[in-house]
Amino acid sequence: CVTLDVQAACRDTTVTQELLKEGFHRDLLVKVELGEDAGGCAVAARMRLPPGIYVDPYELATVQQHNLTKAVLIPDVIDVEAPEYLARDLLLLLFLEPDVCCSRCFRAAVPVHTRYHRPAEGTQEALVVLESPEVLLGCCHSHLSAECWEPAEVDAPCSSDNTCPCQWHSTKHRPAYEELMLRVPVGLREHSTLVCALTLLTTGLCCGLILAAACKYGHFS
Repeated sequence: CVTLDVQAACRDTTVTQELLKEGFHRDLLVKVELGEDAGGCAVAARMRLPPGIYVDPYELATVQQHNLTKAVLIPDVIDVEAPEYLARDLLLLLFLEPDVCCSRCFRAAVPVHTRYHRPAEGTQEALVVLESPEVLLGCCHSHLSAECWEPAEVDAPCSSDNTCPCQWHSTKHRPAYEELMLRVPVGLREHSTLVCALTLLTTGLCCGLILAAACKYGHFS
């Protein structure tokens, strides 16, 4: 009977992820509907980004200056030029804003970018899987239901502009989809010989044109 009462009191928290725009440069939109009122707590989504996708820390700093997105990126130094097979996972703490249309709803978007992948054999696409994020509440003054929320082992501030540590709480949630699939176009491995030959031919032709122009119009003492 106690278990049934707890389940009835703790309504499911629902999480939805969407990738907006097309191509290698997208916006990741995260929407959360809490099972209970946040009561003035900070709401965040803690997500792990696989090596195939990343957030540019310089771009993130720019959008945060314009109050478009609030987030903490770990680590905060990232090689944005590295391909997928040389990159590492990233941890993103995305702070959500209240949705004016729903008292228990929160949302936020962050620009993300896809990394280049190795050429594949027999397919022109690689899959990048984004798992459903962990929903966190950072409460400095409010009290949450102990049956629904439990302390989370997260070392992070209450907000992106407040360095004071905050006690975060987490809850089990029901993702609208277990994971989000991003399809990335890749080259075909069987075309590697043709691509290398055309690249060498183009490079040699361009070098020849530059050398011819230098000999024709250059002034040599």
